[in-house]
Amino acid sequence: MTAAMDARPPAAAPIGVVMVAGTRTRQVALERLVAGPGFIVQGGARDAAEARALVARYGPSVVLLDLELFGGGLDVIEQLMASCPLPIVVCGAAAEHPEAALAAGAVDVVGALDASPGTVAYADAVRRHLRIASRVPVITHPRGRLRSRLDGPATTPAGGPSLSLVAIGASTGGPPALATVLGALPADLPAAVVVVQHMAAGFVEGLARWLDTVGPLPVVVAADGERLAPGAVYLAPAGVNLLLRGGGRVALQPPPAQQFHVPGIDVTFTSAAPLYGPRAVGVLLTGMGRDGAMGLRALRQAGAFTLGQDEATSVVWGMPGAAQALDAVDVEAPLSDLAAAITQAVGRIDAGLGARR
Repeated sequence: MTAAMDARPPAAAPIGVVMVAGTRTRQVALERLVAGPGFIVQGGARDAAEARALVARYGPSVVLLDLELFGGGLDVIEQLMASCPLPIVVCGAAAEHPEAALAAGAVDVVGALDASPGTVAYADAVRRHLRIASRVPVITHPRGRLRSRLDGPATTPAGGPSLSLVAIGASTGGPPALATVLGALPADLPAAVVVVQHMAAGFVEGLARWLDTVGPLPVVVAADGERLAPGAVYLAPAGVNLLLRGGGRVALQPPPAQQFHVPGIDVTFTSAAPLYGPRAVGVLLTGMGRDGAMGLRALRQAGAFTLGQDEATSVVWGMPGAAQALDAVDVEAPLSDLAAAITQAVGRIDAGLGARR
């Protein structure tokens, strides 16, 4: 037998894996899932900074992430894909919002459909996904490049994001009213703008494209898990509720069966109140019904500055009128004056004077 005939193919190098989980206990559990021939666990991290350090040190083939996306998981994905892109597989808590994980740059998701967690089949599924992901070529993710230019999620003493927020709700007669307000806001507005307009599916994207042309601020339809940036307008998608989460993140959730108006203005305003408080400006425009009145009151009670469109310029004064009846409005103004009032309030927040001063 010749030496050539006796040659064996070289053994494949083991796949290096860095684990990211919120606790050491969970990291150990992930290590047990992955442990076996063909894999080597190179370290465990609890947050984005630790993950970046381990990736820079070891140059793993893939990252396995089990960290609630709105509790730091998205930060890990975005920061890794901005600075040292590599395949990222999410599982466990991070797999609960697969669309958000994939939009941020993850390449694969191990979910309950693969197998029941805690079973041998689930461990096999995790290793299979890691093996496949390790061969996927990746590049710096576009969203990662954008996020790398933004400030990190600095927080106020109350734990909310330091970014200021303008939250606007509208219904009947809303599109032209929104065009008037957004078209008059300055390009350098130091706040993110979130807009909830009652609208049926299939029309929100067109509204966003039109509003994008009326003024200097870019207008986009908000995506699940997206981090708000100053000087940009985020329009709530149809068919879901838009909530604000820690770190200036957007969360999209299906509405309860009994909810009449979707997306719900009250839902968005109420979620923003404890996070932004005095760093928020709430605005309720023309619309039929009462949606937004309770949420505007929650914002005002949390310290936000609140504005309501007056009856004379409203197509329907239902929502602003309901907010007035609840004592939820600091200032009532005609449509033509609202952009200036918003800009002045945001300027006071940015100067540290407080929106209501």
